[in-house]
Amino acid sequence: MEPARQPADRDQVREAVRSRYGGLARAAQAGQTVAGCDGDADAPGCFGVAGYPDADGAPGGAVRASLGCGNPVAVADLHPGETVLDLGSGGGLDVLLSARRVGPAGKAYGLDMTSEMLDLARANAREAGAQNAVFLRGQIEAIPLPDGAVDVIISNCVINLSPDRPAVFAECFRVLRPGGRLGISDILAGDDLTPVQRIARGGQADCIAGAPSFAEYRGGLTAAGFTGISITATRQVGDGVHAAIIRAARP
Repeated sequence: MEPARQPADRDQVREAVRSRYGGLARAAQAGQTVAGCDGDADAPGCFGVAGYPDADGAPGGAVRASLGCGNPVAVADLHPGETVLDLGSGGGLDVLLSARRVGPAGKAYGLDMTSEMLDLARANAREAGAQNAVFLRGQIEAIPLPDGAVDVIISNCVINLSPDRPAVFAECFRVLRPGGRLGISDILAGDDLTPVQRIARGGQADCIAGAPSFAEYRGGLTAAGFTGISITATRQVGDGVHAAIIRAARP
């Protein structure tokens, strides 16, 4: 099990993440291309838009603010008419691509706690004419949607930043309909790394900082009630740290 954080520690982590990603959103709005790790769009693990073969025609602001470590839209295998939720939606690229895939009969929600990212995402949605994209402000540990509201949850290099991952997994289970599924790209640490070694690999708001181990991630999903869990490392992004694809389902 992961060590529990105190409420004050959780607030400190959230504020560090909020501050960092608010700055990245402002940079994207100013026309700069930003990267989610160390400012280098070509750095290991900072895949950005390079991992999206279907991003042609997406608004420039969404492309510039692509901060992920994979392509959860492809991982989730979305279908027309489905309702999808992106946790930590940032500039909105994954939401806009999801909105395309689920079509006018479906809906794509994006959830973010950073006002600058939400402003950017909403502007990008207007530019794209994505009428089935809706952006919500809130924390991924307390999703502002009712029980059983969505068919699919996606997320791109965000859950690893949460100071309370058990709450995130419990909320995912709650808002998914029975038979709903997760399709996540995230950063995980090897099971042989200690918490101290993980912390040494970066600040909390960086991509690889405080990344959960493979065992912790699987254990958190299992404890929340998920089944059919698969976790596949896709590439190494640091010493003992990996980008990974995570799939799971609510029975």
